[in-house]
Amino acid sequence: MVSAGAMSTSGNLMDFLDEPFPDVGTYEDFHTIDWLREKSRDTDRHRKITSKSKESIWEFIKSLLDAWSGWVVMLLIGLLAGTLAGVIDLAVDWMTDLKEGVCLSAFWYSHEQCCWTSNETTFEDRDKCPLWQKWSELLLSQSEGASAYILNYLMYILWALLFAFLAVSLIKTILSGFIIRGYLGKWTLLIKTVTLVLVVSSGLSLGKEGPLVHVACCCGNFFSSLFSKYSKNEGKRREVLSAAAAAGVSVAFGAPIGGVLFSLEEVSYYFPLKTLWRSFFAALVAAFTLRSINPFGNSRLVLFYVEYHTPWYMAELFPFILLGVFGGLWGTLFTRCNIAWCRRRKTTRLGKYPVLEVIVVTAITAIIAYPNPYTRQSTSELISELFNDCGALESSQLCDYINDPNMTRPVDDIPDRPAGVGVYTAMWQLALALIFKIVITIFTFGMKIPSGLFIPSMAVGAMAGRMVGIGVEQLAYHHHDWIIFRNWCRPGADCVTPGLYAMVGAAACLGGVTRMTVSLVVIMFELTGGLEYIVPLMAAAVTSKWVADAFGKEGIYEAHIHLNGYPFLDVKDEFTHRTLATDVMRPRRGEPPLSVLTQDSMTVEDVETLIKETDYNGFPVVVSRDSEQNARQRQEGIVSNSIMYFTEEPPELPANSPHPLKLRRILNLSPFTVTDHTPMETVVDIFRKLGLRQCLDVLRHMAQMANQDPESIMFN
Repeated sequence: MVSAGAMSTSGNLMDFLDEPFPDVGTYEDFHTIDWLREKSRDTDRHRKITSKSKESIWEFIKSLLDAWSGWVVMLLIGLLAGTLAGVIDLAVDWMTDLKEGVCLSAFWYSHEQCCWTSNETTFEDRDKCPLWQKWSELLLSQSEGASAYILNYLMYILWALLFAFLAVSLIKTILSGFIIRGYLGKWTLLIKTVTLVLVVSSGLSLGKEGPLVHVACCCGNFFSSLFSKYSKNEGKRREVLSAAAAAGVSVAFGAPIGGVLFSLEEVSYYFPLKTLWRSFFAALVAAFTLRSINPFGNSRLVLFYVEYHTPWYMAELFPFILLGVFGGLWGTLFTRCNIAWCRRRKTTRLGKYPVLEVIVVTAITAIIAYPNPYTRQSTSELISELFNDCGALESSQLCDYINDPNMTRPVDDIPDRPAGVGVYTAMWQLALALIFKIVITIFTFGMKIPSGLFIPSMAVGAMAGRMVGIGVEQLAYHHHDWIIFRNWCRPGADCVTPGLYAMVGAAACLGGVTRMTVSLVVIMFELTGGLEYIVPLMAAAVTSKWVADAFGKEGIYEAHIHLNGYPFLDVKDEFTHRTLATDVMRPRRGEPPLSVLTQDSMTVEDVETLIKETDYNGFPVVVSRDSEQNARQRQEGIVSNSIMYFTEEPPELPANSPHPLKLRRILNLSPFTVTDHTPMETVVDIFRKLGLRQCLDVLRHMAQMANQDPESIMFN
């Protein structure tokens, strides 16, 4: 079989006069790669390098450089991904605080950095310092009152709208003025980095952690293009992208091991053992780079790193499992509602106004978010506050308990106490924030801006978990004589940690949306640094996946892949229908005949016309049109003197004939074949496990069997 995509990329078939062919083996946009061919090409390349390395010292050095090029690429990816993550974190921190005020001593300082540098900051009022002024204090010289509140409210909304407008304007300008050929190109890296800072700072219900994976993959694509080992082999390039995805999760959550498992579990289609080690190295370098930058000033890789000092008890597994059920239900609700909204956006006039949609959603988010302190602050800060344990130094409303004046306990062992007014106020504010986050995230995710789903999902779960944790804590305090509390929660003991419930809820909701399990538990474990909390996390993650899978097997990312019609065979899908390969084979009766190339009767003009009139990726090469039913290759067959030949040696041509065109190198002499009675289950497994390229009809058949529109598979 000959690849039409390879033949059409250079424009004119006469360019291919002899070996090697320029651009042969490249793929156009929205085309799948041939994994077997790419692996075979890399094996041939490695064999040649090994044989040449014995010829001279220079060739031996070149072979060593080739062997080390993979590790060099991983090092560069880790350094750049970690640096960009640190810059993004610092910029988002500053621009988020800019919506509420400005530092007089240095306007580029965030609120926390400004107060750090002030000598007049006290411990009791550590969030207030003379150097940091809200906009009402700067413009009206007032910090309290209706006018000050209204001005701060308006400035918050205006800054949010400005950031959102700058983000969509920047994207629109680039798209109208430059050609972005690649989803992972240099322009994409630059624009994604800048707009990610702007949209997160605008206060929209999205996170930067998901897009950081895309940023890291852009870094991987850039550095792989510098080495021919990867730039000329799409299969090897995807090994680099798998490692880059691991580095992205590493800097997003401060979880290098979790990043490697995330790439293995969720991202990669092909993940050999060598890629596992290189992914680990890239994630390590990225985490080390981010740690050196120290963007949060806490010597940690993430803002919401926590440590708990109280063990969990067996009776708490029941509320942990309930949080898992909530996470599964939330994941199902979000996936279905978001896909329905995105489908409406694609099929109605709403999709024609992406800039207006972003501005309207930003305005609604800012207007509703400002009055509630738990929606006004950044989502990462909210998660950090919800995860934190209430120690003696905490000033949050969530820690407003009624203290016993006679208590003399260590700081890390404060007993359970009755909730104060601040805790009850925080509970209903969290309930309102939870409803708002659930609704607004459905409409935000999928807009034409960089939007991550990890942090909003974790925020939803953390709010629900914190409320459940406070409820269990107060129940244990006021009813410690109940049989479920009697054995492990004595009066005056520190029994329940509400922050742990927030963490478990965050894991449950994130697992319900993405259907992650192993990598999710490891990521959350690395966030807390405690081995003893793995069982609650595992219970919540597995429960959320079970509940979500009961309503549908697709996570949010698989659902968007199917919505966009991308040709993707998920390794987790099962084909349960009893159909045969003959149900997929084309052509059928009444359809046009099979498009083929003959080895001895077609001119270049005929082939160019065939390529222009069809949209296929490949064509069978047959002896003649009369033998299409049992097409075979003949080594002795030659092409006519008009243009091309597919044999090993050129045919003998008259002296005045044009130069023959040798196309043997783009001919697959051993294509995989199936009979018309092969079960479709076997055919799907062949395509899925061997990574074959010609799978469009298979995908359309699977869509038809699932009562979906086969034409929704848009790309070859």
